[in-house]
Amino acid sequence: MAEKKLKSRINAVRNNFYALQLVWKMCPRMVVHMACSRALYYFGWLFYSAFFMRYVINALQAGETFNAIMIFIGITVAVFASMALYNSYILGNVKPVTDAEVNKKLYQKLFKKSRNVELECFENSDFYDKYTLAMKNADTRLIETVDMLFGLFFGFIASICAFVFMFQVDKLSVTFILLPIIGNFYFRILNSRIDYQRNKEMAPHNRRIDYINRIMYLKDYAKEIRLTNIFNLLKRQYTDAITGVSDVTKKFVFKSAFLHWFYVMFTFTFIFEGLLIYGAYRTLVSNTMTLPQLAVLTSMMVSTTWILIGFTDSVTAGFKNGLFVDYLRTFLEYEEKIPEDYDGADPGTTINSIEFRNVSFAYKETPVLSDLNMKFDGGKTYALVGHNGAGKSTIIKLLLRFYDPTEGEILLNGRNIKEYNLQKYRALFATAFQDNRMFSMSVADNVTLGEDIPDAQKEQIVSEALKLSGVYDKVMSLPQGINTTLTREFDDNGAVLSGGEFQKIVVSRAFARRCPIKIFDEPSSALDPIAEYQLFDNILKACRKNTLLFISHRLSSVQNADHVFLLEHGQVKEEGTHRELLDRHGLYADMYQKQAENYLADSTKQTEGIWA
Repeated sequence: MAEKKLKSRINAVRNNFYALQLVWKMCPRMVVHMACSRALYYFGWLFYSAFFMRYVINALQAGETFNAIMIFIGITVAVFASMALYNSYILGNVKPVTDAEVNKKLYQKLFKKSRNVELECFENSDFYDKYTLAMKNADTRLIETVDMLFGLFFGFIASICAFVFMFQVDKLSVTFILLPIIGNFYFRILNSRIDYQRNKEMAPHNRRIDYINRIMYLKDYAKEIRLTNIFNLLKRQYTDAITGVSDVTKKFVFKSAFLHWFYVMFTFTFIFEGLLIYGAYRTLVSNTMTLPQLAVLTSMMVSTTWILIGFTDSVTAGFKNGLFVDYLRTFLEYEEKIPEDYDGADPGTTINSIEFRNVSFAYKETPVLSDLNMKFDGGKTYALVGHNGAGKSTIIKLLLRFYDPTEGEILLNGRNIKEYNLQKYRALFATAFQDNRMFSMSVADNVTLGEDIPDAQKEQIVSEALKLSGVYDKVMSLPQGINTTLTREFDDNGAVLSGGEFQKIVVSRAFARRCPIKIFDEPSSALDPIAEYQLFDNILKACRKNTLLFISHRLSSVQNADHVFLLEHGQVKEEGTHRELLDRHGLYADMYQKQAENYLADSTKQTEGIWA
């Protein structure tokens, strides 16, 4: 346990120096100004208590001229005024600029890294948690880490200097420094542990409170809250959570108050009162201390206490921020398995064949595909069908190189896809995913997704894609047509479309992109049968010159495919044309028959409902 703590502390120190190096590379002048500011802060405390007070009192006792004393005071005032002016300059002029510079450069690094890591990282909960922790207020926390590092460095030097100055004045007085050290490094740490344990036990209750506070003003929950009695359940949970917070507070209140009392007594009271009584006795009773010595001693007492408090704060913050920097460092130093900027051969634009050869794939040691063999000839239409979990979407992810096979290889025109430039390889594909996402941008931007299309052609391409997906009339009925913003995230006049309409926008993306391979992943899952039929008819017509690959649960939509692959448990169980598979009377035929019966049953119920 002790060895683990030691390693953790050593790692925290290394991480703090990593933060210093990182900020130095991004903005050296910020580091210089932070160092100067911290050094001047501690210099001010030491100079006032150790030199200024001693000189003035000694000068008065020695009978120095008033002019000499005032010159010294004037120089001191000028120095401190210059320090104050410098700090004002830092806060008002330098800090806003350097903070913005670090923010810009740091998030450029983070965004570039997040863009470059493979998809698996975002699906790995441990990595993703560290990624989000690294991203959250990263610039502010990084700057604070460097500032605390200088606070630690100069605070340590100032503490040593304060110890030496007090030892010069009175050797016994240095023992009083132990009191704030005990207060800060023992009782304060104990109290921090109590706070940590209390916050840990409060966390489940606070999460519940935050959850209820949040859903009470979210529109997604408004209808249920008004149409049901769910509010009473939420109210009961909220009351229980508040009671839980109160119970945890009561559990720790005595320990916390007790330790806080000792912290205050050791850090402030014992040294202030004790050193004053000690100095008064030496000066007034035993006559072993002069008045200047007493003045310097009491002044040093105040400055030493605050120097130690500042130093302790820096130590605590250093270990705390070290964990954040560890997340940041882990993320920035992560070595990508499939880097987005991977360079390789140019795949060209001609598609002769795509082949899965003995491909197996496991996700987190769970087998998904097993010894899969498939071949797609260029210019033909292929359908992947099968139940949920059969591996259809995984095949698409492997084809797009979001993942690499655990075993086997995928070939494009007879060459392993790992050998191609990744960006140029992915440029061969236009995809419409089932788990689509809509961006708070215009319809046109949601369709083109940043493709470099001349403005003169953009409207025509977008309009044609919307017509093919069947959502053109709906879009043109919106206030600004294809320039209407989707969602109301940033625009109160934005359009909120239905699930089926959103899906058609997503399908438009694949229509709009000019590339040799088109992939549609369940493009009709939110559409009615008539709209589905029209969509697939448009897909087949618009993509007749492309290599077309689509996934569908509804077998009625794959009848016109050149070749159908039926997958089950990560393997191809049957393949052939729609007619060949029906004639085989196997799994495909059985699935098709059951879907047809369900469809007819649903149609009959709807008809009976109309005539009832």
